[in-house]
Amino acid sequence: MDDELLTIGAFAARARLSPKALRLYDRLGLLAPAHVDEASGYRYYRAEQVERARLVALLRQLDMPLARIAELVETDGEAAADLLAAYWSDVETRIAGQRTLAEYLRGRLSGRSSEMYGKFVVETVDVPEQVVITQSRHTLQDELPAWIGASLDRLEEAAGVCGGAVGAPFIVYYSEVSMESDGPAESCVPIADKAAARAWAEQHGRAWETTVRVEPAQRLAYTRIAKAQVAAPQIGAAFEAVEQWIAAQGLQQAGPCREIYFADWNAAGPEDPVCDVAFPVR
Repeated sequence: MDDELLTIGAFAARARLSPKALRLYDRLGLLAPAHVDEASGYRYYRAEQVERARLVALLRQLDMPLARIAELVETDGEAAADLLAAYWSDVETRIAGQRTLAEYLRGRLSGRSSEMYGKFVVETVDVPEQVVITQSRHTLQDELPAWIGASLDRLEEAAGVCGGAVGAPFIVYYSEVSMESDGPAESCVPIADKAAARAWAEQHGRAWETTVRVEPAQRLAYTRIAKAQVAAPQIGAAFEAVEQWIAAQGLQQAGPCREIYFADWNAAGPEDPVCDVAFPVR
């Protein structure tokens, strides 16, 4: 046996890890032994693998997904540090969202949820029939914002060759979108030329499940929210406020809920109104 090789017990002691942890890292593809004896199955490691073993153990304490650990440990220097920084930024964003959700749930359970986000003003508006070009997708909550942005960009580009967009883009939710439920959701852009839109969809839209349909004339009950509120749980509180208002007015929901984006998202500040949260009613 090569003198440079260490038994799993000796290596575990040097790395301050257990043999069980080393076997797990091997099974997960994060730290393979330098040599495995074919007859006995014994694992052997090199001393220079100690640093990688300790790094994997520390990254697992950060709850980093295995795929990201595998990418990081194969990266050197500043690039590896950048990968860690990007991961931790994602963690802090998630924790901030969870903290806000916990505060909202505390208020909801104690009957103070309306105090946390102010009073939502609910109104109604009559919307005429519209021809819309659309894309649909089953998506979970964490992927939803990116999909909304990408799908609306594609549809607004298509609208440019279909007589132009003639109304605010909107997202229709046919079922709940959460971390357990994947919708589907539908992005919609009102357009002027139905025939041109159908021709474009037939030629270019198959990859993105693009369709053209008529959105009927309807009355919407809605509340207007700021850019900072277009996130869970604030937007959920807005939907609930509209639902409660509909019930209090003796009205009935007449279709799936939607978000109507009437302002330029990129130009808007956190407190600027950008979105109407709405339900069709009768």
